[in-house]
Amino acid sequence: MRIVFAGTPEFAVPSLQAAALRGEVVGVYTQPDRPAGRGRGLTPSPVKLEAVLRGIPVYQPENFRRAETRDRLRELKPDVMVVVAYGLILPQSVLDIPTHGCWNVHASLLPRWRGAAPIQRAIEAGDARTGISLMQMEKGLDTGPVLLSQATGIAPDETAGQLHDHLAGVGARVLADALGLLRATITLPPQPQPEAGVTYAHKIEKAEAVLDWTQPARRLADKVRAFHPWPIAETRLAGERARIHAATALAEQHASAPGSVLRAGRDGIDIACGEGVLRLRVLQRDGGKPLAAQDYLNARHADFPAIGPHAAGASG
Repeated sequence: MRIVFAGTPEFAVPSLQAAALRGEVVGVYTQPDRPAGRGRGLTPSPVKLEAVLRGIPVYQPENFRRAETRDRLRELKPDVMVVVAYGLILPQSVLDIPTHGCWNVHASLLPRWRGAAPIQRAIEAGDARTGISLMQMEKGLDTGPVLLSQATGIAPDETAGQLHDHLAGVGARVLADALGLLRATITLPPQPQPEAGVTYAHKIEKAEAVLDWTQPARRLADKVRAFHPWPIAETRLAGERARIHAATALAEQHASAPGSVLRAGRDGIDIACGEGVLRLRVLQRDGGKPLAAQDYLNARHADFPAIGPHAAGASG
């Protein structure tokens, strides 16, 4: 079974490994090397590094508009093309090349959370479950029929980074099962996505990281989890920017203005929200490292006297 694999980030690496165990990966497509790090040197993608390690030919076109780019893919004679977080939209002329078309490993239970950031948006929305959908690709954005899927729960304290790693493994297992069935000439019946329940996971923007204290504490706690490890939720505490790495929502009634510091101690810094209280447990100052709340307060003891509320928010 001849497989062409297309993917770019770390999330796709377990699926590439699974594909290599189920068939012959005759080529890997990934995004061109991009500047990264302090030196801004060109850096290969995690998928490229894995492919090179395995001795698989790597192709890095900017797009598939040129006929010679499509011809090169055609020369690989793929039975199937597996796409995992590749970062390019494939035109119909590419989707038609593999014998069995193109399969996409998508990190949600479609049709919920189509689009670029399904893991983060599921956590931000407070979803209790998500999963992997193996989709037969078509021209629309994540609109194709589902071949296989597997659900998984989202733990109340699970971050996007943790869920990312878990789903990467689930995706690899689902893909391995599907490729095994294909190799055994067992047809996977495509299940059209229902029209009801369609939601879109729009790309995460860094500007979204600033916490709005007029929102409920539960929603802000979910946002802190969803935005970890990037872009990291943030606010201003006593005139200084603080990035929030961990927080807990408290179902506590109060009459304070949103953004007021209610308490600051060993357990955390409690901030009044539009509904409830958000306890900040791990914080980071500019240029510093993440600290437990007590250590953060020790470093700023003069800014947090024992008595009296202090404002948190955009204005400090």
